[in-house]
Amino acid sequence: MTDQTIAAPIEEPQERGFSRYQSFLIALLALTQFTLILDFIIMSPLGAILMPALNITAGQFGVAVSAYAFAAGISGILAAGFADRFDRKRLLLFFYVGFTVGTALCALAQDFHVLLAGRIVTGLFAGVIGSVVLAIVADLFPLHLRGRVMGFVQTAFAASQVLGVPAGLFLANHWNWHVCFVAIVALSLAVIAAIALVMQPVDAHLKLQHDSNPFRHLIATIGEPRYTLAFMVTTLLATGGFMLMPFGSAFTVHNLGIDIVHLPTIYLVSGLFSIVIGPLVGRASDAFGKYPTFVFGSVVSIIMVLIYTNLGHVSLLTAIVVNVLMFVGIFSRMIPSQALMTAIPDASQRGSFNAVSASVQQLSGGLGSVVAAALVAEAADGSLVHFDRIGYVVVTTSIISMTAMYFVQKQVAKRSGRRMV
Repeated sequence: MTDQTIAAPIEEPQERGFSRYQSFLIALLALTQFTLILDFIIMSPLGAILMPALNITAGQFGVAVSAYAFAAGISGILAAGFADRFDRKRLLLFFYVGFTVGTALCALAQDFHVLLAGRIVTGLFAGVIGSVVLAIVADLFPLHLRGRVMGFVQTAFAASQVLGVPAGLFLANHWNWHVCFVAIVALSLAVIAAIALVMQPVDAHLKLQHDSNPFRHLIATIGEPRYTLAFMVTTLLATGGFMLMPFGSAFTVHNLGIDIVHLPTIYLVSGLFSIVIGPLVGRASDAFGKYPTFVFGSVVSIIMVLIYTNLGHVSLLTAIVVNVLMFVGIFSRMIPSQALMTAIPDASQRGSFNAVSASVQQLSGGLGSVVAAALVAEAADGSLVHFDRIGYVVVTTSIISMTAMYFVQKQVAKRSGRRMV
């Protein structure tokens, strides 16, 4: 019996679009991702408020931020052995409740230790949710539609940037920073209710044979030769992608000469374009192929990263245009690559594969940030020296990942009986 027979997708969509339940499910998964991403990125802009409010040092704040990433990376590995042994709806609900409890701890924090505990708990549970979402998408949607699905789900990143961060800062400035996390908890409770009451079980994979020992199931997943290349591509994409992010604001202000008051404008416009771009890229990846779309995104990213990291003082309009085009490249890589990755594992190992992949992504992102910090230096005027070196590393990883992804898509195409996917 094939994977397609066992893990059959929910009813095929009409030619005009998805069914009502499919549309609801996509929106629910996107909202789930929105809360996760918002909870993660809100810490950075809240830093200036949090540190004096809790009387903590910059070093302690850095520990609180990194604790989330390390906890998320570890939890994926720990949960991988169990990820395919339960109904994915129940698994999503369990970890999302844990994520909400961790966020509530952050909302209640009155000192550094409670905040740190909250970030660790949040990371431990949040680190698994993304992998469960990908497994659900792979279980319920056929490969030729996954680009569109991922296009909508990934708009959560842009939406959190456009809607979440400004709203969070507004709440923090008008009341206090605790209200930001309270708002995320309130939204998360609504998501929990929707998952529990409306989402249907996702348990077709349970009919497949599983190793009864979670540790052996994990080892079997990690040791599967077909997955090694996919994990390598994930490492390259995450390492390269996370190298530019930590220094984006400082580079824009001190190297590009953009006044700090205009930073929200750049992020707002880039985010708005990304919300539009995401679904379009998803449609393109289904229509023209995941790998060709990924190559297009890689080429655009390479060109724009080289331009961006070598810029001097520019106008606000130029900075906005460069950032928007970079986001076009990033989304044109991220969406088709994730859609392709969902087709790599067998149905019986999707949860485990995605959990390991999520851990690799988190840990690789942390490594990328460390490498980037070692490559650049800060001049006396606050500008970043050798920032172009980060660009060259990102370009190198992009070229290697483009080559490796060719063999990934070749593997997927062979299994699906197609020349190109």
